[in-house]
Amino acid sequence: MTQPGETGAARSRASFLSQRSAGVSGRPLRPNSKVLPEHARGHNRALVLQTLFTAGQQSRADVARSTGLTRVTVSDLVTELMAEALVVETGQRDGPRPGKPAILLDIDRAAFQIVGIDLSDSEVFRGAVLDLGGTILHRVELPIAGSAGEAALQQVFSLIEDLLAVVTAPLLGIGVGSPGIVDLAGSVVSAPNLHWTGLPLQAKLSERFGVPVVVTNDANAAVLAEHSYGDAQGDLMLVRVGRGVGAGLLLGGTLLHGSRFAAGEIGHVVVGTDGGELCSCGKHGCLETWLAAPRLEAKLRQADDDADPAARRAVILREAGTRLGIALAPIVGALNLSEVVLSGPDSLLGGSLTEATLETIRGRTMDRFHGGLALRLSTLGNDIVLRGAAVMVISSRLGVS
Repeated sequence: MTQPGETGAARSRASFLSQRSAGVSGRPLRPNSKVLPEHARGHNRALVLQTLFTAGQQSRADVARSTGLTRVTVSDLVTELMAEALVVETGQRDGPRPGKPAILLDIDRAAFQIVGIDLSDSEVFRGAVLDLGGTILHRVELPIAGSAGEAALQQVFSLIEDLLAVVTAPLLGIGVGSPGIVDLAGSVVSAPNLHWTGLPLQAKLSERFGVPVVVTNDANAAVLAEHSYGDAQGDLMLVRVGRGVGAGLLLGGTLLHGSRFAAGEIGHVVVGTDGGELCSCGKHGCLETWLAAPRLEAKLRQADDDADPAARRAVILREAGTRLGIALAPIVGALNLSEVVLSGPDSLLGGSLTEATLETIRGRTMDRFHGGLALRLSTLGNDIVLRGAAVMVISSRLGVS
């Protein structure tokens, strides 16, 4: 519906956005080639936007070379996108090239704002207002004090209301990274720590706030952030260590969900045959009992009473890394991954733990195929889920990531 005073650009932009579905589906995240004529226009619009979103400032000729589209097609699409205020001219290209300097283009990264929500921490719910470049413009943290069930849901409402009050540009949507298993409709199938089962969170938030909402698992949000704003080079597994342990998987540019939406739920895989501590799921020796941040931190505190605290801490961290390697080696072997990224407290994951993880993976896989595996820490820190929540919205609404 057209709003009073709405400009032609805003109406056209709204029409384009209304054609985008809200959700994180199984489609490839990034358009990367031409398609058949009957499907071409919408796809090629997204292809131009993706090129600018990824590469930054480009001339029309640059975009044509990158996309394989004709210069006439690119010029036509750019004119349309500029009329919708999605793309702007940023000035002439500097440099000694002969002829008239090219005019550079970019996505207007201030054209929209996004509300991102991270529900994965055991102490606080985090939220932020971000722009299209993933820059955090305003942030809010809400202590949860062990809240669960309906009380936790009400706190999510309150957090979003606080953030909406400081939005200063058109809102593209709300993205939420939730712990637990989340289906493609944004319903939380199971989040034991929040006492949520079968909660239609995406539908509830959309109904309450009247804007597009995308909800996914926090580890999936994190891998999307690494894909768009981090240093990801291709197929990628991101292991998120916090209150629990989970993973997000990107294969062939597509986020992997699994038939029951539990792809990446590695925290409750038993690692080893030597027993171990009792897990919250009822089994002994799950990966979470070795690696979840609260358990690992407790073990390290106990090491301070040892005769040689530094040596004892190193043993604890190497053991946790070895167990992580045991869990990851079959996945690396089965999927032929080239990169695994760890996200969580650097004080726990760096050094001895990472070294032991990589040694274990390499000792349990074929060097010919997996010897070049890269294992590194994410550089996105505590904001990784917030920024991933923004990527979810950008992908579902603009078709780029």
